[in-house]
Amino acid sequence: MKIKTITQLELANTLIIPFIKDDKLEEQLIKRAKLIGYEMEELGNSFLAEKKETLIVSTPNKKYSKVIFFGLGKNPNSKEVINAFRSLIKNNKKKLSGEIAIDLKGNADLAELIANGISLASYEIGMLKTREEEEKNVFNNGAAFSFWVTANQEEKIHASIAKGLATAETQMNIMALVDAPSNYKTPQMMADYIQKSGKANGFKVTVYDEKACEEMGFHALLAVGRGSADRPAKMVVMEYKGEGKKVGLIGKGVTFDTGGVSLKPGSGMEDMKMDMGGSAAVIGTVELAAKLKLNVNLVGIVAITENCIDALSIKPGDVINSYAGKTIEIINTDAEGRLILADAVHYMATEFEPEVMIDLATLTGSCIRTLGHVASGLMTNNDKLASQLEKAAANTGEKVWRLPLWDDFKSELDSDVADIKNLGGPYAGATTAGKFIEYFTNKHPNWAHLDIAGTAFDKNEFAKGGSATAYGVRLLTEFIEGY
Repeated sequence: MKIKTITQLELANTLIIPFIKDDKLEEQLIKRAKLIGYEMEELGNSFLAEKKETLIVSTPNKKYSKVIFFGLGKNPNSKEVINAFRSLIKNNKKKLSGEIAIDLKGNADLAELIANGISLASYEIGMLKTREEEEKNVFNNGAAFSFWVTANQEEKIHASIAKGLATAETQMNIMALVDAPSNYKTPQMMADYIQKSGKANGFKVTVYDEKACEEMGFHALLAVGRGSADRPAKMVVMEYKGEGKKVGLIGKGVTFDTGGVSLKPGSGMEDMKMDMGGSAAVIGTVELAAKLKLNVNLVGIVAITENCIDALSIKPGDVINSYAGKTIEIINTDAEGRLILADAVHYMATEFEPEVMIDLATLTGSCIRTLGHVASGLMTNNDKLASQLEKAAANTGEKVWRLPLWDDFKSELDSDVADIKNLGGPYAGATTAGKFIEYFTNKHPNWAHLDIAGTAFDKNEFAKGGSATAYGVRLLTEFIEGY
């Protein structure tokens, strides 16, 4: 997709003018009304710039046949701006055609976000639906988008558009991965995608297959994967070597989670195709960092497997080994994500020794019950790192909320027969899961855990049954840029 910039509006089928609801709203309305030959009095109270509010104005001006006044609400964060434009374009994609101009002379700082939202509107969750012919819409009917800016803004706007579109491209790649059903999304398919992305974007990829994982000692990962003999587990390492500090990202990649022998209820199990959302966020962040050529030495590790049922599957009461050499008592086979992260996190900490280490996982229902689908649970004992992640979250609108990681919870994981057990008691499930992962960090002083169970996949206006959000890609990229 392309978006050009213009400094003079020659001709447009549609002119979109975004407005923020603030103290300057009336002044901006007067300016824009005058621009299109409209009297402010005629607007009256018919447009208040509320979030996603639209007012379509027919105008005698021959330069544009239709003008859309579009509200962004009061103090919109960047995610809200993106979603507003994604919603506007997606809901009108069959109606829009020809030249579509967006007036950004008063909101040049929103260029990246608006470009991102417009591009995301092209994402189709129904990629596997059969169609007799391609449906005509704004993305394939020859329409062209342009941002109307002042001459002194143009160079900066070009860079903003490029970043917005690059980010959207990666987000949609990641959304397609998360939304793909498990018969299309196997550990091998994910490894293939990562290798293809590495070649296209310039980062190194190393894939450890089942045999290599055995030789490396990734025992916990292999234990989870034993129930899927025909779709063996993979450990994949991505390395983007830019300038700057070394950052390590680790992601949980369970391509489908039945719960194993501790079988999940059937209702809602179809959503467990999204249980690799943490790995998707890591893959997307490495891909985008390479595209944007960020000044960072970035290592991403993703542990990828299914968690299914077979005669070989691990069972409650089993004791397994791990890459760290620590034994784990299995209390519940549905607490599998922390097992594969145990190997990946310890491997990251001891082999790559990053200055900062962050893992992401669609880990616990407990976190969803606590924070819903609004925010991810952030756990760390490093206050500075917590503050940096909270700042990045505030800037991107991908919210986090800090949960405790106190040692009071350690005893919940004490085992009589092994070094640690994989599940605590009935309470504080998100935190005890975090404490389990902490056990395998090799006491890394600058580590954080993000439980994204409620934010990686959500039911929203873009998919009634739920779809991927690409949560974490913008958050982690923002964190890296500011680290």
